[in-house]
Amino acid sequence: MKKNLFKKAVALASAALMTLSLAGCGKPASSNEIKVAVIKQLDHASLDEIANAITAELDALAAENGVTITYTVYSGQNDQSTLKQISDQAVADGCDVIIPIATMAAQVAATSTTSSQTPVVYAAISDPEGAGLTGIANVTGTSDMLDTATIIDMMFTANPDASNIGLLYSLSEANSALPIAQAKGLIEAKGASYIEYTASTNDEVIAAVSSLISEGVDAIFTPTDNVIMAAELAIYEDLANAGIPHYTGADSFVRNGGFTTCGVNYTDLGTKTADLAYQAVTQGMDGMEDYYTMEGGIVTVNTETAEALGIDYSGFTAFGEIVEVTTSED
Repeated sequence: MKKNLFKKAVALASAALMTLSLAGCGKPASSNEIKVAVIKQLDHASLDEIANAITAELDALAAENGVTITYTVYSGQNDQSTLKQISDQAVADGCDVIIPIATMAAQVAATSTTSSQTPVVYAAISDPEGAGLTGIANVTGTSDMLDTATIIDMMFTANPDASNIGLLYSLSEANSALPIAQAKGLIEAKGASYIEYTASTNDEVIAAVSSLISEGVDAIFTPTDNVIMAAELAIYEDLANAGIPHYTGADSFVRNGGFTTCGVNYTDLGTKTADLAYQAVTQGMDGMEDYYTMEGGIVTVNTETAEALGIDYSGFTAFGEIVEVTTSED
């Protein structure tokens, strides 16, 4: 590639504002210009953090390699038809790579690129095999596969007498299926029982939490579920007031009031995803793995929630590095 002046084109746009072409993908391509579509499944803290890390790394790669990288960040608003519209248009506009964030966005992008074979480099897929995203020549990405066993162990470390565990998740989130199945077996192996509630909207999440509180659960487990994450700010106070800790699949839950998680660093995941996307465009996808699992072992604890619950989390040092956060709406 010839060296050229670095530039970027960023458009943070909702699908409602989407017109006939993606701003970052509609310009004529040159030999030293890489055009990227970054497609978030929806807006919430984790996916925003990943998108920000991806675009920051794309900027860094452009400056480092003397190339032009234009990118557009879109949100599909958790709507499959909207995601398809965005992905199809990215292909039609000749984007060099599509970076979908979260499972539904990745599945839609993989389908949209079947004919064009446009590289798809996804971010934050908890169960790529279960989501049908393996064995596809033009698809790879990063996995935030959840260590469910560690989180369940944390739960019983904090409360060895826990006997009734709530499972809260969405049936529309393919990445929730495996960790929920794992959690059921792990909870039973601890000699405890579980009760599960599912939800697909904020109002349904709030209603499900109300039911779990009425059921008198000792704790609640939610995997990396985007639907529940989007509602965390609406439920965390009720759970804390009821004395019920929420063990979650991502630190974004914890930053929005959930009690704790053990997982990956999403800034690192976004950076890795951007590096893979650049590799896919500049070197081709031959030899790339089906997916790349990010290392976890980071225990995030909301200290305000811990204080409200009266839980001593010092024992969590056995599970990884503890990062303390407080509640924010970011």
